[in-house]
Amino acid sequence: MPRYTHRMSAPFAPLYTVDQIRAIEQAAMRADPDARLMERAGASAAKLAVEMLGATGKHILILAGPGNNGGDALEVALHLKRGFFSVHVVFTDDPGKLPNDATSALQKWRAAGGECHAEIPPRRTWDLIVDGLFGIGLARSVSGQHAALIAAANALGVPILALDIPSGINGDTGVVQGSAIRATRTITFIAHKPGLLTLDGPDHAGALHCDPLGLAVETLLPPEGRLIDANILASGPGPRRRNFHKGDAGSVAIFGGANGMTGAALLAARAALKAGAGKVFLALLADPPLSIDMHHPEIMIRRAEQLLGSGQFNALVAGPGLGTDAVAQRILAQMLRTNVPIVLDADALNLIGAYSTLANTLVTRTAPTLITPHPAEATRMLGSSVAEIQSNRIAAVRLLARRFKVAALLKGNGSVLAVPDGDWWIVPAGNPGMASGGMGDVLAGVIGALLAQGVPSPQALHLGVYLHAAAADRCVAEGLGPIGLTASEVIDRVRALVNRHFL
Repeated sequence: MPRYTHRMSAPFAPLYTVDQIRAIEQAAMRADPDARLMERAGASAAKLAVEMLGATGKHILILAGPGNNGGDALEVALHLKRGFFSVHVVFTDDPGKLPNDATSALQKWRAAGGECHAEIPPRRTWDLIVDGLFGIGLARSVSGQHAALIAAANALGVPILALDIPSGINGDTGVVQGSAIRATRTITFIAHKPGLLTLDGPDHAGALHCDPLGLAVETLLPPEGRLIDANILASGPGPRRRNFHKGDAGSVAIFGGANGMTGAALLAARAALKAGAGKVFLALLADPPLSIDMHHPEIMIRRAEQLLGSGQFNALVAGPGLGTDAVAQRILAQMLRTNVPIVLDADALNLIGAYSTLANTLVTRTAPTLITPHPAEATRMLGSSVAEIQSNRIAAVRLLARRFKVAALLKGNGSVLAVPDGDWWIVPAGNPGMASGGMGDVLAGVIGALLAQGVPSPQALHLGVYLHAAAADRCVAEGLGPIGLTASEVIDRVRALVNRHFL
């Protein structure tokens, strides 16, 4: 049996939905009615603004909106004015409708001699824009004068600092609500919000900075969501002793590779081999099957029926190039009845979405099960549309995990993971080069190798997703992408990261 030495990693940063952030704010105010969170946020953002301005920047345009985000912006304006910067505030809303703290910030700004413009002052060169139009409470599509301000700010070509979240981005989902600021940096307060990290959020937020404003956030509200970062690499399999043999690293079997799709299964097998599995079996459904992988003859190729009853593996990967014909259905049904950990990807997920008997077998499994759909595969499993899945990726992956009783991954920009009890995670690593054929097959092979080595579920899913994305990022850092990056190139970088962090 494979041996796995658990190693603790540093805690991951908490993630909170908009409603949960509001609950934290209320709890903080009950604990300390004089907390002055808006003043703290303004001071923190002003400090970052000065850093962005550098030694020569002086002219600052501040966009203040109709809510507390506008109040944050006015606090920033006040701090920067006191620092003798040239500060111009655009505020187009009814001051009588501002929340109390934002009203106080506006009064302080005016008492300090500050003015509010109805539109962006013409013929001026700006060194920095501070976006405080809308925060995480925005629940409608941006339109009218606010949309015009966002378009004008984006068109100026000036560095933009967004407060809490770029205006127009949904704090929970990352969806662009009509139009949105494209920030250079975003300073978010109290804790990270999922909308900054998935779907369109990362393309608009720029570099992220988080300031908890002095709050013991997790004491006020334990999180359901967390941000998986490089600390996960410290929780992989520990160093191998010298008296180590291949059986200690486990055996993984890859099932797939129907006619015309053998490449997918080969990629998964090669990834499993280089991610550390002791033995890798490849069960091809193609007829006639390959007899050997000439690039990696270490991979042992078998017929699917022959391998299924052999008992030679302690982890399974099902789906890369599996196909959806009657043979694939029969083989998948047999795999789902095995008592070993299994990774389900690609056509395995399509079959489960198409046949209720397979879905029911999946739900009743007792061995660890991990699924890795992209949005289109998720729609087939949930009977929805890609638009519905993408409109709330966290809700979708939590539904997948709960409905099928699995550890689930929803791939995409800011991959989201969940388990049946409702806990969820986001992996912010990765790049656009991963939008190419075979990347998902490589990921499935990596996760399968970790399971074979004894890494428990769902940790194998967390670790595998981060390894895969970090390896792709390393490729880009070496000049191998993102354009033209291939799945095969990612495999060797996975091996490099494994050897750097697991030894």
